[in-house]
Amino acid sequence: MSKRITIIEDIAAIRDGFSAVLSSVEKYQVVNLYESCEAALANLEHDCPDIVLMDIELPGMSGIAGTAQIKKLLPDCIVLIITVLEDSEKVFQSLCAGAGGYIVKNSNLESIVQTIDEALAGGAPMSLSIARMVVESFQMQPDSPLSERETEVLQSIAEGKSYSKIAADLFISRETVRSHIKNIYRKLEVSSKADALKIASSNNWMQRI
Repeated sequence: MSKRITIIEDIAAIRDGFSAVLSSVEKYQVVNLYESCEAALANLEHDCPDIVLMDIELPGMSGIAGTAQIKKLLPDCIVLIITVLEDSEKVFQSLCAGAGGYIVKNSNLESIVQTIDEALAGGAPMSLSIARMVVESFQMQPDSPLSERETEVLQSIAEGKSYSKIAADLFISRETVRSHIKNIYRKLEVSSKADALKIASSNNWMQRI
C-alpha cells in the first residue's frame, strides 16, 4: 500500500516541485498540498497522512508549532522538516516538537526517497551537519537521572541513528538498545523520543552549550 504524504510549504514553486517529484514514486501518494499549517490541520483527519513534509518557516503558525499539533492529533504520523536553514535552535525546537528528521529543499529525488524510507523504517534522518549541531549542543549534567550509556543512546537518537546503527556504534545488541530506551522513557516518564529530548533539556540534564 502506498504511503500517504501531505506537503506544507508556502512557496508554490517548492511545494509543487516536491509534489511532482514524490508523485513520480509509485510507493508514495501525495494526498494534499497546503501553504499553511492552519489549512493542513483543518483537513488532517480527512487526509490521514503517513508522512508530512513541513516547511519550518511559514506565515501564521510556524512549522515547529504545526509539528507539535500534528503529533498530538496523529501520533503515528511522521513529520519531516524541509528547510534551507541549518539552524541549531530551530532544529532542536522541532525535535522537541516531535519532528522525525530533516530534508533540505534542494535535495535530489534519490536523497528525498532515502530520507522518507529511513523515517518509515524507524530512523530519524537529517543531514550530518544538522545532526552534529544537535549532538554538540548537549552536555550531560551531574544531576541527570540517566546513566552515561543511556545519555549516549539518547544523543544517538537526537543524531537520527536507527537502533541498528546505535547498536553497532556502541558495540551492543539491538535488544540492549531497546532496553536502554525503555529505561530512559521510564526514568523520564515519557513515551517518545521527542518527549525524552524535551524533558532532558528542560531539566538541564542535557544542556545546550
